[in-house]
Amino acid sequence: MKTEKEKMLDGELYVALDPELTRERTEARLLMLELNNSREDEPEKRTETLKKLIPNAGKDLWLQPPFYCDYGSNMIVGDQVFFNFNCVVLDVTYVRIGSRTLFGPNVQIYTATHPTDHVTRASGVESAKPITIGEDVWVGGSAVICPGVSIGNRTIIGAGSVVTKDIPDDVFAAGNPCRVIRSLIQE
Repeated sequence: MKTEKEKMLDGELYVALDPELTRERTEARLLMLELNNSREDEPEKRTETLKKLIPNAGKDLWLQPPFYCDYGSNMIVGDQVFFNFNCVVLDVTYVRIGSRTLFGPNVQIYTATHPTDHVTRASGVESAKPITIGEDVWVGGSAVICPGVSIGNRTIIGAGSVVTKDIPDDVFAAGNPCRVIRSLIQE
């Protein structure tokens, strides 16, 4: 029989108030408090806190506090990734981010979702869909990336966009809902 954590990571309905999950979220929140209260002149402290909060990060993760996430441990981050101020990552299941990807301020990444049936939703269960963001991507400020979305390599997402469907490699996409505006490949 699967644990609630295993169900959560597999995208199945699970109980978020499970004691193991509650403990892990509490640990993440304490690390976020430490990170978000760190000073600019304490880079070593920030680095050590980030290693604990996001253990699956590559080299040179640069994150400008404040930053918020559910677990941190469900983020798989490449090298030289940058998060600007006030980003939120609801990493209920896996969020994969390629190297050299940049996030503007207030970007929201949501893997968490809820049942559409009100009776099931009222029972307290929820689920999640993984998100994949390629390498060399630039996500503009205040963009929202919805559950289950993939964004291709070298793509730019315009500020304020709501990404509800997959976006391919090498395009500029924007809007609500986000759609491809043009190719970035020079012909």
